[in-house]
Amino acid sequence: MATLLAAAGRRAATLARTPAPSQTATLTHRRGLAGAADHHGPPKVNCWQDPLSPSKWKEEHFVIVSLSGWGLLFFSGYKFFTKGKKEEKTVETAH
Repeated sequence: MATLLAAAGRRAATLARTPAPSQTATLTHRRGLAGAADHHGPPKVNCWQDPLSPSKWKEEHFVIVSLSGWGLLFFSGYKFFTKGKKEEKTVETAH
């Protein structure tokens, strides 16, 4: 019995907190100037449109090109410094 009264009390409190339909428009939150589409500075371009100006590239293009360049640098360095260290096999001939 007490749980039914508690549940009814919670429902009544919830209904008391909800605004009337005419008040919902005044309580709507507005973001104002916090829009994400508000660009600052010059527009960003694709990396292939202006390849000599990385500062104008889109951020994701800059990341992809940078990581590819570092990967190429490390791989080519690895290949350069380990190419002469192959195991020499001697060919034995039977006499």
